[in-house]
Amino acid sequence: MPITFEAPVFNVKSALKAADAGVDRLELCSSFAEGGETPGAGMLSWIKSRVSIPVFAMIRPRGGDYAYSSDEIKVMGEEMEKLGNAGADGFVFGILNSDNRIHVAACRELVEQAGDKPCTFHRAFDACKDPEVSLEQIIECGFKRVLTSGLKESIDEGLDEVIRLLIHANSRIVILPGGGLKPEHLPTLMETGYLQEVHASCKRWNNGSKIPIFEPGLFLKFRRQMNR
Repeated sequence: MPITFEAPVFNVKSALKAADAGVDRLELCSSFAEGGETPGAGMLSWIKSRVSIPVFAMIRPRGGDYAYSSDEIKVMGEEMEKLGNAGADGFVFGILNSDNRIHVAACRELVEQAGDKPCTFHRAFDACKDPEVSLEQIIECGFKRVLTSGLKESIDEGLDEVIRLLIHANSRIVILPGGGLKPEHLPTLMETGYLQEVHASCKRWNNGSKIPIFEPGLFLKFRRQMNR
């Protein structure tokens, strides 16, 4: 099966460049500095009118940790409804308890609200205690994939754990490697026989600014590895 390539994008220019370059799916976020927050419904709607690939929307009401208050969880539900109405094809979120374990009840509630739109548990997973137990809970909640850098800051450090998770999941859920993913990581991940999707921003900085822009040339390096 071909490997699906997802690109996280934080602005309109990157979304259009990524779609034109041939990525398979976009993860639309705001606030690169915070690692991704909920995007505006207007931006999502406009991008959906210009691209033909699926666009998943980040649902994250603020930066910082992933232990949200009951009010913040209600806001996440409201954002999910509005972004769903604006055309989101799926959602990306993760909710933990204060002890960094999966908040099963809140996650299940939002997955159920999403209905037939698939949900990704994002890199809140990398802050979890006991990754195998957490992964089983994520599966039980109904998530279709989990984004992870192997419980480390980047794939460079967490590659061995990502491999272990791919094997443990055994295709019951998509393990989506991301967070510093490089083309040279792909052969090792592909050797497991379980790699289905990858997540990479392929970004460069726009004229020395802090605005991340998708770079098609970087994406092609991934594509060459994926097609080997």
